[in-house]
Amino acid sequence: MFFQVKGNTGISNLAVQDFLPLEGTDYVEFYVGNAKQSAHYYKTAFGFQSVAYSGPENGNHDTASYVLRQNKLTFVFTTPLKSSHPIAQHIFKHGDGIKVLALRVPDATNSWQQTTHRGAKSFMDPKTLTDKDGVVVISGIHTYGDTVHLFIERKNYNGPFMPGYQIWNTNYQPTETGLLYVDHCVGNVGWNQMNKWVSFYENVMGFRNILTFDDTDISTEYSALMSKVMSNGNGFVKFPINEPAEGKKKSQVEEYLEFYDGEGVQHVALATHNIIETVMALQNRGVEFLKVPASYYETISERVGNIQEDVQALSKLGILIDRDEEGYLLQIFTKPVEDRPTLFFEIIQRRGAKSFGKGNFKALFEAIECEQALRGNL
Repeated sequence: MFFQVKGNTGISNLAVQDFLPLEGTDYVEFYVGNAKQSAHYYKTAFGFQSVAYSGPENGNHDTASYVLRQNKLTFVFTTPLKSSHPIAQHIFKHGDGIKVLALRVPDATNSWQQTTHRGAKSFMDPKTLTDKDGVVVISGIHTYGDTVHLFIERKNYNGPFMPGYQIWNTNYQPTETGLLYVDHCVGNVGWNQMNKWVSFYENVMGFRNILTFDDTDISTEYSALMSKVMSNGNGFVKFPINEPAEGKKKSQVEEYLEFYDGEGVQHVALATHNIIETVMALQNRGVEFLKVPASYYETISERVGNIQEDVQALSKLGILIDRDEEGYLLQIFTKPVEDRPTLFFEIIQRRGAKSFGKGNFKALFEAIECEQALRGNL
C-alpha cells in the first residue's frame, strides 16, 4: 500500500510505502464494571445487535465479554469476574471506559514487528487463535495512558468474532439506528504531551499530522485546548489528540484527565448516512445530546451556504453544520455516557467535508462549559 506525501510545496510525486497498512477499525473494547448491563444499554440506546459472548459458560473463568455490532461498528464490553483481576484495578482507577482500539491488518505479526522495532512498547506478542471457524492472529502495543492498540488479522476466519467466543443469540434485538462505522477516535493527553504522541504516531505507526488546531482555534472566554489530527496512509484510521491549554477556568480536557485519572479516549465519532433520522432514533431511546444556543442557527446560511438538509430540523435536534473546501459535515455530541464526565460519542455525517468542524468549536465548547458548570467542574 502506498500514499502520497504533502510537503510545503504541495503533493510530491514520491510514493512512500506504508509499513503499517491498516484496513480500518476492527473493534472498540470497553472495560466496564458490569458488561451484561452495559451491553444491554448499547443495544437499547444505540441499536447494536448481539454477536458473540465469552465467559464461564465457554471456558473463560476470568472475564465476561459481550460483542455487539451495527453495520461495520463492533463494540466489545469486558468485565472482570474477580476483584483481583487487573481489569478490576483498571476500572477502579478510570471508571468504565475504552481500553482497546483494535485495528484490522493484513499481517498482525508484521504490524507488531514494525511498530516495536520503531520504539513501541509491546502489549501482546503475536498470538494465533484457532477454532473450527479458522484462525485469527492478534498482537498489540501500548499508546497514551492505559490505552492499547491491538492488531487483528482475520483474513482466515469465518466465525462471528474470534476464537474463544461463542455465538450470542438473544430474543431481544432492537432495530438499528443507522450507525455505520468509526469515523475517528479522539484521545486526551496531559499538559505538554500532545507533541510526544504526535511523534509516536508519526514515527512508530507511520501516521501523518493532517490538521492542527491551537488555542486560538479552540477557545472560549473561559477555557482552551489544542488538538492535532493524525491519520494513517489511506485515511481509514484517524486519531485526533487533544491536550489542555491555559484558560481562565478548567477546560474539558482537564476535567476528563481529573475524572478518568489519566490519559485516555475522550470520544468516538460514529458515522451515519442520515444524521437527522439517526439522532431522532437515539433521542427516542434516551440518548442525551449537548444543546447549542438557538442563535447558532441564525447565521448558518451565511457561514455554510446551501445544504441539502432542513435547517429547521437540524436546529430542533441541535445538530451542528460546518463547511470546508470539499463539502460540509453535520455533527452532534452526546453528553457523557458515564457518571464520571469522561467518555462521550459524536454522531457525524459527511457531505464531502474532510475536516472536523472547526467552525463549530466555539458553540460546542460553550455548550460543554454549561454542562461543566452544572457539575461544578468549570
